[in-house]
Amino acid sequence: MVRIMVVNSMALLILVGGVLYLNQFRLNLINDRIDTLLIQGEIIAGALGESAVGGAESTEIDLAPARQILTRLVGPTDNRARVFATDGRLLADSRFLAGDKRLIEEELPALEAKPGFFEQLEDGLHRLLDGLAPRPEAPVSVDRPGMRGADFMEVTTAMEGLPTSQLRTRADGKLVINIAVPIQRFRRVLGVLLLTAQTEDIDRIVRAEQMLTVKVFGGALLATILLSFFLGRTLVRPIRVLARAAERVRGAIGREENIPEFAERMDEIGDLSRSLSDMTRALYNQIDAVEQFAADVAHEIKNPLSSMRSALETLQMTDKPEVQARLFAILRDDVKRIDRLITDISAASRLDAELTRGEMEEFDLAIMLKMLVDAYTTANNRRGVEVILPDYEAGVFMIRGIEARLGQVWRNLIDNAISFSPESGKVTIAVMRTGGRVTVTVEDEGPGMPEGAEEKIFNRFYSERPDTEAFGSHSGLGLAISRQVVEAHGGHIFAENKIADDGSTSGARFVVELPLLRT
Repeated sequence: MVRIMVVNSMALLILVGGVLYLNQFRLNLINDRIDTLLIQGEIIAGALGESAVGGAESTEIDLAPARQILTRLVGPTDNRARVFATDGRLLADSRFLAGDKRLIEEELPALEAKPGFFEQLEDGLHRLLDGLAPRPEAPVSVDRPGMRGADFMEVTTAMEGLPTSQLRTRADGKLVINIAVPIQRFRRVLGVLLLTAQTEDIDRIVRAEQMLTVKVFGGALLATILLSFFLGRTLVRPIRVLARAAERVRGAIGREENIPEFAERMDEIGDLSRSLSDMTRALYNQIDAVEQFAADVAHEIKNPLSSMRSALETLQMTDKPEVQARLFAILRDDVKRIDRLITDISAASRLDAELTRGEMEEFDLAIMLKMLVDAYTTANNRRGVEVILPDYEAGVFMIRGIEARLGQVWRNLIDNAISFSPESGKVTIAVMRTGGRVTVTVEDEGPGMPEGAEEKIFNRFYSERPDTEAFGSHSGLGLAISRQVVEAHGGHIFAENKIADDGSTSGARFVVELPLLRT
């Protein structure tokens, strides 16, 4: 939540910081004031050049009319005007002229008065902003008795006939604007008018704008924090609830802890909660499956062990050679059965891990089946069953999966079909496309499946074998493993009986559906 607030506030901070730091508003106001003072100075200098000289050939400024002009034109303003002669002498200063004889009343602060908290805060904020804002480099302002024109480089420049502006810094750090304009008569320089303006009003305007910016920033920051808090509560709190629920599920002994589902939310948080809930249910189902598998394993192993115990007890009580031979044969078969069970059980228990670690690869299903069928044709099974697969165009049935595990599925289905087929029978394999999926069918010509056994045959340790095979020669895990592999690849497997035209069962059909590779 803190990160959300910081990230959301960062852009606002950069924007406001840039506005306050660049401080272009102050410089624009100063430039506008300089332009105005230049015009005003040229007007006053023109008036002095026309009215404050003795005649056309005069080389000096007449002080009496010059003072009257300064009093008339500069007196009503807050500016200060000084007139310097060509030799640098100060001839007139509007500060010491009567002007309009106004009395200015200023209220003095109370004795020992301390500014309030907000005043101190505002003053400190202004000092901080003034310290951060770039200030123009300006020489120190000159204001002392006996000052001369040479003390001002702007006056020296104006003596050459060029109007000049110059920013200067007062002792209290405030800026002043000096405008030096030559006083001319027929292009002859008779003196220089130095017009000085203070910038307190500009500072007041800038500070007012700064405070307005700070207030707007404060309101925007408050709104950003509130919205970030709302966003954080909307995003972070459900994630925290899900994390704590997952921790309780991890540490719980029973199943009373479940992942809460934010079913009303149709966003990513809702998707996450539903996915975690489904994952938890899948975990519980997996635990149940492991428990059931362990029980089935114990039951299947106990059967040959009970048979071996009975044979051993009988063997101890008989001395007939023919009975002992039959009992030894039973023991050998049971040992083989236990060995086969342990091997198949080990393979089944490792299947989940192998499917998780296995790497999915793209391959042509038709080519894979063709290679398997060629292997069965070359082997020439003992019962003479023919495995038939039509020729298919390459590249049509491309899928993505673990080739070795899917090969195990087809071998289980083909072996199963061969074992149920009559001698010299046929096992037919067909491949077809159905929308975005590929369907593989494996058919035999055997007796088919008992009614109601179409789903049972996929259960672990369920075995429905032909009468020609010895009891216990199969563990009943082949089809269960096949279903597990197919479903891990996003597919589906089922079995059904083939029905002939006369309504009789003409064999069994296993159907496997897998998703085609998306191109």
